[in-house]
This record gives sequence, C-alpha cells and structure tokens, in this order.
Amino acid sequence: MRVVVTDYSFPDLDLERSILEAGGATLHAGQCRTPAELVALVADADAVITQFALVNAEVIAAMSRARVIVRYGIGVDNVDLEAARAKGIPVCNVPDYCIDEVADHTLAFILALNRQVVPNSNRVHSGAWGLAGSLEGLRALSQMTVGVVGYGRIGRAVVRRLLGFGCRVLVYDPVVGAAAIQESGAMAVDLGALLVEADCVTLHCPSIAQTRGMINRQTLGAMKPGSLLVNLARGDLVDSNALVDALESGKLGGAALDVFSPEPIPAGHPILNRANVILAPHIASASVPAVGRLRRTAAELALAALRGEALPSVVNGVTKG
Repeated sequence: MRVVVTDYSFPDLDLERSILEAGGATLHAGQCRTPAELVALVADADAVITQFALVNAEVIAAMSRARVIVRYGIGVDNVDLEAARAKGIPVCNVPDYCIDEVADHTLAFILALNRQVVPNSNRVHSGAWGLAGSLEGLRALSQMTVGVVGYGRIGRAVVRRLLGFGCRVLVYDPVVGAAAIQESGAMAVDLGALLVEADCVTLHCPSIAQTRGMINRQTLGAMKPGSLLVNLARGDLVDSNALVDALESGKLGGAALDVFSPEPIPAGHPILNRANVILAPHIASASVPAVGRLRRTAAELALAALRGEALPSVVNGVTKG
C-alpha cells in the first residue's frame, strides 16, 4: 500500500511514516509545485495526502488507484472536489485540530486592533513615548458589536470567547438555524444586517463559490465607517484591491489578516506597512499539539481508507474509496 504526500511544511515526516508503516503501508513524499510533478507522484498511489499543492482535475485524472485524498487542514480549496467525486475518490479534511488556536488568535487580533497594541509597541521601540494614534482608536470590546460570519467549529469557539468580554455578537451562517445561534447568546442575522451593525466583522467560513469575494466594494461600502475587518479563514474571501481602497479612504478603521490573496503577499503590495493593519503569515492554526494532531489524523485517515473503513470527515460526498 503506497501512501503519497504531495508537499509538506514540517521538518520531516517521521510521525506519518511511523503510523503508516505500523499499518503496513509505505510513505513516498515530494515537494511538488507543478501539475507534472504531481501527476508523476500520485499516478500509482493508494492514498494521497496533500497540504498546499493544487490537486486539480488533471492531477486527479492521473490517479489510477487512489482510495482517498486527505488534506492537511480544514479548508479543501486546493483540491478539485467535483473531479474527485466523479472519479469516486473521497476527499477528507481534518476539521477539528486547531479550533482553540484559531479562536484565540481571532481574539488576539480583535483586541490588538481595539487597543492599538502594535502601533504603540512600535512607538516605544522607536524611542518615542505617548499615544501612537488618536484616542478614538482605543475601544473597549464590551462596548462593541462584533459580527461573526460562519458558525462552524471555529465560529462557535470565537462566539463563546466574545460573549465572555460582554460585547453584542451577531452571527451570519446560512446553513445553521437561528435557534442554535441564539441559544449561545448571540443573535442570528442576515449578512446585510451584520455588515450594517457590526463595529468589527470577523470571517470564519470556507472558501467556496458562494463565499469567494464576499467582502468586496459593495459589502465594504455597507459596513460602518471606521469599522474593523478580521480574516483568519481564507484570503480569497476578500477582494484585496477593494480592501486596500477601503483602508485608504478611512471607510475601514483597520484590518487584521492571517490570510491574504495572494499568498505570500508580494513585496511592495499596498497592504504592507500600514499602521492600522496587522498581518500574519497564515499561522493562526499553529501550535505543537495542533500540528501533531493534524499530522497524526491525516495518516490515520489514509490508513482507514486503505482498510476499507468508514471515513469520518468526507467533504465531497463519496462514501467509499
């Protein structure tokens, strides 16, 4: 049984190899960047584990015997789900490995924006003293309305944390019932109402056809003047050019982004070096325990598929490999 890892950002694959070899499988890895490299690697794989490589229809068509594609992570936007479905290959993610990490990072971003943590720290490091910005830029979270877009595992964890700070919380999720949201202490609203009322909007939804570019010139125009945008989900949820324009015009008071489109952010991009923008290199999910869970679960999912076992996190509707 041949398990292929298309690409990885870890120092090694010793953890995966130990799990797979104990289950009778062998591990073969690459750092594939092109379709041709991927096609050559996955052609005779029995299971495929991927991180960031683009597993498109061409690559999937080359899989002659794959019984599963496993994504290192929650999002699966680098995998062509329809092509895998048409070929009868289940696609699995790891949906619960970093919930606390991302929820904590979200609160860190919101609080840092509200309390102007970064510009004031930079001011002191530069040898100056006193308030780095205006007094109006310092806000208490308890006096704010925060809009949470997406009420999955991470969205729910963010809401729980926000409610502990005493703020008013609005939630938009078209596939979750209003009763479930309101039982948490938040208020279920449509996206239009959330954008109009929220002092801060934080995104926790997947990158799918219905959500890509959902934050654009029109939706940014509907937001409160001076409001904040936080994105730890996927960069392509936000029109980057529209975001920059909203920051330059003052329509947005600030943004905190762990993800961006494109990634990595090109040198000289106008989102860089803005006092009211916090940036991170797509690391909100990271911690030693979380990365361990991610890698262990991915290897175990691959083995489960090879054994013909039921898979717990199929995202493309294929129940058998």
